[in-house]
Amino acid sequence: MGVNVYLTFQGNCREAVEFYAEAFQTEAQIMTFGEAPPNPEFPLPEEAKDLIMHARLIVEGSPIMFSDNFPGSPHVEGNNITLAVISDDREKIESYFHKLKEGGKVGMELQETFWSKCYGSITDKFGIGWQVSYQEEE
Repeated sequence: MGVNVYLTFQGNCREAVEFYAEAFQTEAQIMTFGEAPPNPEFPLPEEAKDLIMHARLIVEGSPIMFSDNFPGSPHVEGNNITLAVISDDREKIESYFHKLKEGGKVGMELQETFWSKCYGSITDKFGIGWQVSYQEEE
């Protein structure tokens, strides 16, 4: 599992992923916001449907993950990199989250999502963005 680099783009994620896939001669896995399971509490705006919710490349054995910012979310080039910690130990994920949020800012409280039983995001007190995700062993 481990720590992965997560790059965020402002509407040009598909172009970036295709560029990197060609440059590193690897295959891309891509999912748009429109392909995600619908959530009646948060209807998807039309302008978000074709944006990339999650993409992944393997470069020399290391995963790199990508997404477009959701419409209306702030985007600053240079601050569009977060670290994603993925573990099959839920207690570790919860511990990491609670420690990282001390003095920081929570982007998303720990919660179940369609991709993880326990996911959260934080910007720590040093300005570093983190995503923590529990992923059961396959």
